[in-house]
Amino acid sequence: MTDYLILVPLAYLLGSVPFGLIAGRLVANVDVRDYGSGKIGMTNVLRTSGKTAAAVVLLLDMGKGVFAVVIARLFFDSYGVEAAAALAVLFGHNWPVFIKFRGGRGTASGWGGLLILSPIAGLIATLIGLSLVAFTRYVSLGSIMAASLGSLALIVLAVLGWEPLAYSWYGVVGGTLIVVRHWDNIRRLLDGTERKIGQSVDLGGSH
Repeated sequence: MTDYLILVPLAYLLGSVPFGLIAGRLVANVDVRDYGSGKIGMTNVLRTSGKTAAAVVLLLDMGKGVFAVVIARLFFDSYGVEAAAALAVLFGHNWPVFIKFRGGRGTASGWGGLLILSPIAGLIATLIGLSLVAFTRYVSLGSIMAASLGSLALIVLAVLGWEPLAYSWYGVVGGTLIVVRHWDNIRRLLDGTERKIGQSVDLGGSH
């Protein structure tokens, strides 16, 4: 129990580091939460601050999930702690204590956590997500389907014994959390009003 009490809060704080907000301030002198989706993730950074900033934010946000699991593996002998650390990063990214709990949707951090926990499930999510984004130009659709099917793959692998059973909790909770955080995107996709990748936002206004 002590290992959870140590690592989970640390992973939450790591997840709370708002790289998207920092990049927006440094690159475009904007608060990315005031534009587009109002979130601090890669997609909104792309719309407000450009491709380079978005790529850096994507890697850093993915790195939060990877780093938390690596630390768990180095210092704690528990698959459950690894999954809990990856989940804590997700909660930190989505509800960061440092910026009044206004964060992102968890796609990149969840992707990083999935890749390090299960490279097979992570590869499935990657192929599905990137293919859908390339074909439809909807980042949200790619994120939703990648999270859903990547998490399902992790659960199946864990049930079959190819991955630790404790990892299935990351698939169940993490995948659900990411999809739920995309609920407004799902509504816009159904309405036909969702923005496609490459569409910028007016930095002279609030949306």
